[in-house]
Amino acid sequence: MDLSIKNKFETYPKHIAERLNAVRDLIYSVAEQDGISDLTETLKWGEPSYISKIGSAIRFDWKAKNPDQYGIYFNCKTSLIETFKEVHGDTFVYEGNRAIIFQIDQALPAKELAHCISMALRYKKIKHLDLLGA
Repeated sequence: MDLSIKNKFETYPKHIAERLNAVRDLIYSVAEQDGISDLTETLKWGEPSYISKIGSAIRFDWKAKNPDQYGIYFNCKTSLIETFKEVHGDTFVYEGNRAIIFQIDQALPAKELAHCISMALRYKKIKHLDLLGA
């Protein structure tokens, strides 16, 4: 784990860090399944951020002002959230065209979220396809 990411995780309450670590693990798992070996982990705007050379950045964070939820953020200038809404409907709660919001006590819909992460990590290669090739 990147040192800046490790330090960021140490600022989260333990139960939050566990949830966000599950998201991080899912991102790495999807990257491996998709054959993406150039995944970069860094802090962007103070949030854990993940990007591949063929993709669009994925960030996630928990904010003390909304202690019962956390978000996974995508570039709002892409068609990612619009596509997620079309393909996965009300599986997720969306925040505009930039985020998927989860409640802390909510089970992570891993299969559907993995699909969304895959589209983001490959975005530059699939952005021309209808529904991003979903």
